[in-house]
Amino acid sequence: MLTISNNVELADWEIEITAIRSQGAGGQNVNKVSSAIHLRFDIKRSTLPDFYKERLLKISDHRITKDGVIVIKAQQYRTQEKNREDALQRLKEFIQAAAVQQKARRETKPTKGSKRRRMDKKTQRGNTKVLRGKVDH
Repeated sequence: MLTISNNVELADWEIEITAIRSQGAGGQNVNKVSSAIHLRFDIKRSTLPDFYKERLLKISDHRITKDGVIVIKAQQYRTQEKNREDALQRLKEFIQAAAVQQKARRETKPTKGSKRRRMDKKTQRGNTKVLRGKVDH
């Protein structure tokens, strides 16, 4: 059972976890031990509220397939159990991040003071070039 928020939980059957061999350099044990975790979570088939499903499916992320499946590969740790915990934690954070409402950006205009300061600086830079003889007339 993975708790997302106070009233949202995911059952174990919704999360598919498989052990795979880690990539990268290793020692004598690397070819025998499957310590990496491959986590798959089907958004459409899950018991998440529709609000979460819609937000997750709108996200353009390389971890979400075209079919609406979140794929997370955890291989940071040497033990399978730590990688399993890491994958579940990353899934939880991913779903929680989708629920956060982004603040709408309001279009603004520069103030008169900021325009004046910008123009004054440009004039000042132009005057220093003239004084140094760098401007050709």
